[in-house]
Amino acid sequence: MFARVLATEFLKLRRSLITWLSWVALSIIPLVGALFMWIVREPERAAKLGLLGQKTQFAGFTADWPSFFKLLLQTTGIGGMILVSVIAAYVFGREYSEGTAKNLLALPVGRHWFAVAKLAVVLVWFGILTVWLIVEGFVVCLLMGLPGLSASLAVTSVADILLAALGAWLLVPVVAWVATVGRGYLAPLGFTIFMLVLGMVFGATGWGKWVPWSIVPLFAGVAGPRVERLPIGSLMVLVLTFAAGVAVTAWQLRSGDNTQ
Repeated sequence: MFARVLATEFLKLRRSLITWLSWVALSIIPLVGALFMWIVREPERAAKLGLLGQKTQFAGFTADWPSFFKLLLQTTGIGGMILVSVIAAYVFGREYSEGTAKNLLALPVGRHWFAVAKLAVVLVWFGILTVWLIVEGFVVCLLMGLPGLSASLAVTSVADILLAALGAWLLVPVVAWVATVGRGYLAPLGFTIFMLVLGMVFGATGWGKWVPWSIVPLFAGVAGPRVERLPIGSLMVLVLTFAAGVAVTAWQLRSGDNTQ
């Protein structure tokens, strides 16, 4: 039965316009990074085109592989958390916004399976987008002929981006719970923005490593000095947040009712 539920969720994903829109949006990120690298490498030409407003904006950046993948990691740390939350809000909230929740909840299937299947869909969807981001990043760097590539850098950069993406996904069940409680898109999106702001605030304090929405930005280096190795306590916080989110989402679906 779970296999059928999962297959149905993937079928709905394939026919959704937002699937392709998310891919297009993510594909722009490496291109923007390439523009930054070109501006750093060709400041005089960029200034003539009006692309370089203040040189201090790019202080500390160099046009090479480490800087480019640092940008991708920072993008994953913030943009990835927003994107995966949007995906989760859509996957869970669309049932209420499109009026199909009453059909879903009436099926002779354990409601917790819908939560598990939808989380799996979000994982696969976001995972594919993250891999595409990495592949496109490598292609852009190669086409630009950026210096500084090494096997250790490639492995470390890919591992860091994937780990940041995984950390962002571990927060998805809480967003999914808000979507089921709020019965739509707006509540989980508002919740995500609020928690990101809160996470950035706590990221500047010593408590950041214990706040779920601060951990990924700290690891990506967008909430203060980058924490290259997350402590075990931070990893446990993410895992416990994920487990709690799955539990309350499954409980909400099993005990909730719909009056559509």
